[in-house]
Amino acid sequence: MTLIVASHPDDECLGCGATIKKLSNTCEVNLLLLGEGRRAGVVDCVKKAADALGIQHYDILDFPDQQYDTVSLLEITQAIEHYISKDLPDTIYTHHRNDLNKDHRITYGAVLTACRVGPVKKIYTFETLSSTEWQYPYIFSPNVWVDVKKTIPAKTYAMQMYSTEIREGFHPRSIRGILNQARYRGQQVGCEYAEAFELVREVI
Repeated sequence: MTLIVASHPDDECLGCGATIKKLSNTCEVNLLLLGEGRRAGVVDCVKKAADALGIQHYDILDFPDQQYDTVSLLEITQAIEHYISKDLPDTIYTHHRNDLNKDHRITYGAVLTACRVGPVKKIYTFETLSSTEWQYPYIFSPNVWVDVKKTIPAKTYAMQMYSTEIREGFHPRSIRGILNQARYRGQQVGCEYAEAFELVREVI
């Protein structure tokens, strides 16, 4: 089973939406969103996006948006540990350690802490458009690529469920931006569209 741990609604879609859809064809994929659970309309958006991506189960917690640093790391870690012990995932996808967004960085640290010992054999980090590439220095160094030619349409469709987060024009969170990034990652490995990840840990 694969668990996606993301800070906010839409991060899962931006970071690995097409990979989620591809994985969901062969295994169970669940989603844990750490924040914004109380914001109006969030649950409906998440449900629609989750349905589009084939996510079987999702949970939305209510850690304060852009204020994860006001909460103890222990509390966030324990929340993640609860879902790991409940779902028993062998694989986790989460944020990159060097994102500009501080909630993303804290989520990464909490995931690694929660996975000290347990069922998780693989941990991947993803790039979140309008966060990872805006950090300086930019140090996202992918070592795993997923061919998502068949599932990139599901990602762009799911992203449109987050109507308040999607942008127009040349913004990285526009549909154009999402497709351009997937084309760029694809050309690195000789396919039309790809999503890229850093494999942080693998237990064989």
